[in-house]
Amino acid sequence: MAMPTIADAVKQAASSLSSHTESPRLDAQLLLGKVLGLSRTSLIARGDEVLGQEAERQLTGLISQRAHGVPLAYLTGSREFWSLPLSVTPDVLVPRPETECLVQQALDLMPGEICSVVDLGTGSGAIALSLASERPGWRVTGVDVSAQALAVAARNARALELSVTWRLGSWLDAVPGERFDLIVANPPYIADSDPALLKLTAEPALALTSGPTGLESLALIIAQAPQHLLAQGWLVLEHGSTQASAVTQLLWQHGFSAVRTFPDLSGKPRITLGLHTTQGTL
Repeated sequence: MAMPTIADAVKQAASSLSSHTESPRLDAQLLLGKVLGLSRTSLIARGDEVLGQEAERQLTGLISQRAHGVPLAYLTGSREFWSLPLSVTPDVLVPRPETECLVQQALDLMPGEICSVVDLGTGSGAIALSLASERPGWRVTGVDVSAQALAVAARNARALELSVTWRLGSWLDAVPGERFDLIVANPPYIADSDPALLKLTAEPALALTSGPTGLESLALIIAQAPQHLLAQGWLVLEHGSTQASAVTQLLWQHGFSAVRTFPDLSGKPRITLGLHTTQGTL
């Protein structure tokens, strides 16, 4: 029996994934590229070459995992965010495109070259590293309660040669006695009973949900933030598309002003921010 060519293998893999992903051919190319150590361009150019048995075996295993819902980024080990190539593992949430909207809002709020910022629940370091890449003069700190996640973030920082301070701990408890110009966070905001969790079983539950309403982590961060902000400091939060009103109310209740909500790339209300005019007392 003739061995399949690279082009044949991509076609067959894409067919196997057709009912499991919105981009079966792209996924197939990226997974085979991972196996062979080739870019998509090289893969296409070498389509007539025969695929070896071991490569075929590895590809079959990856395609099976993808068909069972394992995120592509976990299988390839990487994900691009804010044009930065990031290493990702099952210890961290796969960075979403909508979170780039949070990065943009943070940069728009603080156009200067001097700023102290803390990224809460940093995961892969996507937000912290994006800010550090755009504003080399900023003092950036990334916080996570997971030591494994911080190891991924630190590895990304080294690979990108970006300077970020990493702290292990829960939210702002990880930075006792410190105040910042800017606090950013993309905390878990899915309710424990939300059916959406059934499609996210490969990702760390700690990064997805924090309680029965999904607002628990958001509420805690909002309550803690005033004590860790300098005067005229901003808090910028990503939240669920149905949570803007609740998050707005929490910000008002804790003394924030100039509260505004911004849409994500699909037009859903996703980012809410607020200004704290006075410096908190620690």
